[in-house]
Amino acid sequence: MGTCTDWSTSIVAALKQKCLETSNSLPNLHTDEDLLCFASDWRAGFFREIHQRFEKGEPQEDIDVTHRRVLDQLLCRTKTLVTNDVWGDDIRTKLVQSWHHQDAWPDAIEGLSRLKRHYFIVVLANGTTRFQLDLIQSSQLPFHTLFSSQLLGLTKPDPRIYQATLDLLQLAPEDCTMVAAHAYDLRAAAKIGMKTAYIQRTTEDPHEDMLQVQRESDIFISGRDGTSSCGLNALADILCPLC
Repeated sequence: MGTCTDWSTSIVAALKQKCLETSNSLPNLHTDEDLLCFASDWRAGFFREIHQRFEKGEPQEDIDVTHRRVLDQLLCRTKTLVTNDVWGDDIRTKLVQSWHHQDAWPDAIEGLSRLKRHYFIVVLANGTTRFQLDLIQSSQLPFHTLFSSQLLGLTKPDPRIYQATLDLLQLAPEDCTMVAAHAYDLRAAAKIGMKTAYIQRTTEDPHEDMLQVQRESDIFISGRDGTSSCGLNALADILCPLC
């Protein structure tokens, strides 16, 4: 999510649809800019929640539970002025489920397909296995297999989750590359000896210093222009240029 799929477009569309279906429109969700801001705050709140739980040593929770709690928090903000009569449990549940259905970035399917001819390509992500399966089903991303934090019982950026994945694949860290649009993820993978490839996306890491991320990463690729030639296709050009 974020590296291979465009969550923003999907969530903004879901929010817009609920606004159209609701007779009493929300006071701070009138324009596309409002909707994008709300979706971005929802995403930022999700990251804040999972990082806080990790830092406190708390057990991981279902990604839907986290998304629902952050949504409830956003809808309780004073400027939103929304009541359960306007956006009640049914609408909120449907909005949380909208995270399960996302389109791939324009470069993702072709880029991953090229990489798959030469490498094992696997997902290692925080969240539930069902969430990952729904994303793969909706986006049609061609991964070999999926490893969720739920499945492994660990949460990124715990170094043990990266090592557990390598152990399952029977591969050494130096023979693998962690690919992500999230600098915290790559920093953790690098600590156990994995190579790193950063894909810069318009939706991810808004507060990171990209010059610093570029210095830290073994490979740094732009995925911001919205075309099929950037991002994961550009990574395939580097790792398997003749395919």
